[in-house]
Amino acid sequence: MRGIIKSGSITSGGEMNSVQGPRVIAVTSGKGGVGKTNITLNLAMALSSLGQRVVIFDADLGMANVEVLLGVNPRYTLFDFLYNNKSLYEIITPGPNNIKLISGGSGLLELANLSQRAIKQLRDTVNHFDVGADIILVDTGAGINKNVLAFVGAAQEVIVVATPEPTSITDAYGLIKVLASYNVHREVNLVVNKVDKEREAKETYHKLEVTARHFLINTKIRYLGSVKEDVNVVKAVRDQQPFMLYQPDCAASQSIKDLAAELLGNDSKDQGGFSGFFTRLTRLFS
Repeated sequence: MRGIIKSGSITSGGEMNSVQGPRVIAVTSGKGGVGKTNITLNLAMALSSLGQRVVIFDADLGMANVEVLLGVNPRYTLFDFLYNNKSLYEIITPGPNNIKLISGGSGLLELANLSQRAIKQLRDTVNHFDVGADIILVDTGAGINKNVLAFVGAAQEVIVVATPEPTSITDAYGLIKVLASYNVHREVNLVVNKVDKEREAKETYHKLEVTARHFLINTKIRYLGSVKEDVNVVKAVRDQQPFMLYQPDCAASQSIKDLAAELLGNDSKDQGGFSGFFTRLTRLFS
């Protein structure tokens, strides 16, 4: 694993500060089933409503979860860019509310085990391509496999999604601990999903923050916010549309709007945009 992310080699998104570009934010989780992809999608919708140009990069490679939740069928995916000579422009799929999607495709072993050559190809192309975004949300897989760690490590910022369940808290801490051990991100944003009350979310944050403060000296956990448990989320998933569209005024939608506002109020220092992201990704896979 040290060969994938070298300890101390890249911190907080690396050294690419000279090239202006969008904020690249990885959204990840310590385990599956916590609603990570749904939060990514609806956060994109909320950010777009606030005037941001948003692209979702589905980096849960080979799974295509974002397109399933959106109910879209991209004509081309990342697989076509890497193996069928399609341009980056051709694999961008328009979505609702002016968001855009770069799909990772589904059921493709080649994408699930992305090579350094493929990453370099993406980097070299992006260096000469304007994706037309203010914010790029990178929806990673769950857990701590090499693809997840590399995508999270390459992003400028990271959001970890957890729920109040003990197993989710444990897995979220495990992920944050691994990131800390590789000195990848010194600040991690926490979103607590599926909460009944805000107090429940704050208690979850407190458990993680206290543990991190004692054992992870160089890593700070920042509470970004929570998303309420809401039956409309399940209904929207079944209808294959973002719950921000399905029920814009429901509790979960309001939670997402608050998250988007908080995120915009915490603008990060630019670190090379999308091209910088793939440059760092190449290093992490080397």
